[in-house]
Amino acid sequence: MIVHQAAFDGNATLLKGNLHTHTTRSDAISSPETVTRQYAAMGYDFLALTDHRRYNYKNFAPQTGLFIIPGMELDANLPGPGCHCVHIVSLGPPSDHGNGFTQDETFDSVYVSTASEAEPMLQSIYAHGNLPVFCHPEWSGNTAEEIMSLSEVPLMEIWNTGCVLENGLDSHAAYWDELLCKGRKVYGVASDDGHHPYQNGLGFIRVNAEKNVSSVLSALERGAFYASCGPEIYDFYLEDDKAVILCSPVEMIRFRHFRVPYVEQHGPGITGHQTVPVEGTNYIRAEIMDREGRMAWTNPIFLGKDYWDCRKKH
Repeated sequence: MIVHQAAFDGNATLLKGNLHTHTTRSDAISSPETVTRQYAAMGYDFLALTDHRRYNYKNFAPQTGLFIIPGMELDANLPGPGCHCVHIVSLGPPSDHGNGFTQDETFDSVYVSTASEAEPMLQSIYAHGNLPVFCHPEWSGNTAEEIMSLSEVPLMEIWNTGCVLENGLDSHAAYWDELLCKGRKVYGVASDDGHHPYQNGLGFIRVNAEKNVSSVLSALERGAFYASCGPEIYDFYLEDDKAVILCSPVEMIRFRHFRVPYVEQHGPGITGHQTVPVEGTNYIRAEIMDREGRMAWTNPIFLGKDYWDCRKKH
């Protein structure tokens, strides 16, 4: 029996998109139309214009054929010294599909004394029918404990281009494995968070969805996507007792669970690898790196009690 990770269930062509983008509607240097045209020219299918504390539904360049995921970015600021905050991107359905926010609705920054006090901000996102994405945990000065102090957030940035280029942070899935080991079902997102044109187009997701907002949001909730900075992942699945990944030619393939990279394969132009999950883990995931050093990450396949009971029987 083969169990595919949800991104590779079926034979759909995976859509390319970015869920975290800024424009002159907040603190970036390019207009919404310019940013949309840039992403369309790079072959993207969808984009979320997530300006700070200002909600957006509008497609500023509809002629490109790229469609817009409604959204914004909210923030709660923690005491210093230095940068310490909680940033969450809010992504929602069309206005006639249960989205409680309105076009150009604006919000203030929130000031809190602990990360857990950002919970009302998170609950407001849910109450308005939106899906939260926890942003750049390293840049925000967060700890895994701070993230765990909030209600479960289904999506977290494991790559953030702006933070990588400007600060050398949020490039290697900080805290992801720790959260997974603690039982949090968190799916990993690569985003640009671009404020300048050179930051756009370097981190993206590939989603197993139809070309509409509702289908993409449903796929995000189910983890039916993978994150990448360039390499392509063709399949990731369990067959009997083996986890298997198939991908474009890369220099490294790594399987991870229990917070450690317990299997790693190196070589020129390798296009796949397999391993046997270690008994007792609750998930397995894989990451790859090409010759230019660009990464891609599968989302986890979760291994419950039924899986391990079946393994023992065979």
